[in-house]
Amino acid sequence: MRPENVKTTSPQAATPAIRRNQLPRLDLLYSFEAAARTLSFTRAANELFLTQSAVSRQIQQIEADLGTVLFERRHRALALTEAGRVMQRAVSDCLERLRDATASVRATTAMRQVAITTTPGFASLWLIPRLSRFTATHPGVDVRISATLEVLDLDRSGIDVSVRLSALSRAVGSVLFEETVTPVCSPQLLKNRALPLRKPADLAGHTLLATDMPQGQPLTMDWEPWFRVMGLPDLRMKNTLRFSQYSDVVAAAVAGQGVAIGRLPLLAELLREGRLVAPFSGAVSRFGYFVTLGPRSAANQDAQDFVGWLMAEGESAKIVCA
Repeated sequence: MRPENVKTTSPQAATPAIRRNQLPRLDLLYSFEAAARTLSFTRAANELFLTQSAVSRQIQQIEADLGTVLFERRHRALALTEAGRVMQRAVSDCLERLRDATASVRATTAMRQVAITTTPGFASLWLIPRLSRFTATHPGVDVRISATLEVLDLDRSGIDVSVRLSALSRAVGSVLFEETVTPVCSPQLLKNRALPLRKPADLAGHTLLATDMPQGQPLTMDWEPWFRVMGLPDLRMKNTLRFSQYSDVVAAAVAGQGVAIGRLPLLAELLREGRLVAPFSGAVSRFGYFVTLGPRSAANQDAQDFVGWLMAEGESAKIVCA
C-alpha cells in the first residue's frame, strides 16, 4: 500500500521541460560560436554568409537576453569576457554534440537523399518540371529542394548541391548554362492592336512586370543588358506591377498583365508551348546558373548522379534555345 501524503514522481516529470525563452535562438548561437572562435564579427559574417552588421546585431541580442556583455569591443579587435568564455565552452560543446547526434541518426536511418538549394524561380520554372526524369531513374532516392533567395552554408545546412544565378565574372562552381534575356508576354497581348509591340520602343505603352530589387537599384536592372543592345537606355514603360518572386512575374506575364524580362533558357518551355512569346531578339546578360557541390556530396553517389543528370539537362536546354 502506498503511504498517504507522499508525492510520487513519474519518469516524465523527473526532468523539467526546457522552455524556449530560457535559451537563445539557434541561429544566434551559430553567430556567437563563429564570432567567439574567430574573434571577428567580419570573419564570422563571411563564414555564415551574413553581413557584419547582422552578426553584430545578433550578438547584441544575445547579450541583451543574458543581461551581460560577452565581448570586449577593442579598437579593431574583439576579446571574450569571462561570461563570453563560459558561453563559448557551453555553446561549442552543445553544437558539437548536436552535430554528432545528427550524423549518428542519419547514418542509422541510411536514407538515400539528395538535398538541393536554389532560387524559387529556378526551382518552379526549370527544375521541378524536369525532376520526374531524375526520380524515374532513381526510384529509391528522396529529393529535398530548399527554394530560397538566402545563400545557405552547404555543410551546416546539410545540402548536397547548390544551383545559383551569378555574374559570369565572379561565379563559383560549374556553369549549367549562361543566360540570355528578352522581353516576353502572352500571345493575346501581342495580338492587341491598340497596344502594338512591333518595335522595341513600343514597350513604352505597356505595363512593366518586375521583381522587387534591393534598395537603390532600379526595377529595370534585369532589363539593362537588353536595353543596352537595343540602344534604349532611357526607355520607361507606362506603369509597373511589382512582385517579390520572379515566378510570380512570369505568371503575370502568362496571364496577359504586361511585359516581363524573360530569362532563357529558364522560360524555354513556356515559349515552346506558346504560353509566352518573345516579340524581339534577345541579349546576353553576362549572368549564368552555376552548380556547386557541398562537402557531403563526396560521399553521396546519388548527389553525384543528380549533378550529372542536371548538367545533361542543361546541355539539352542550350540546344533548345540555340
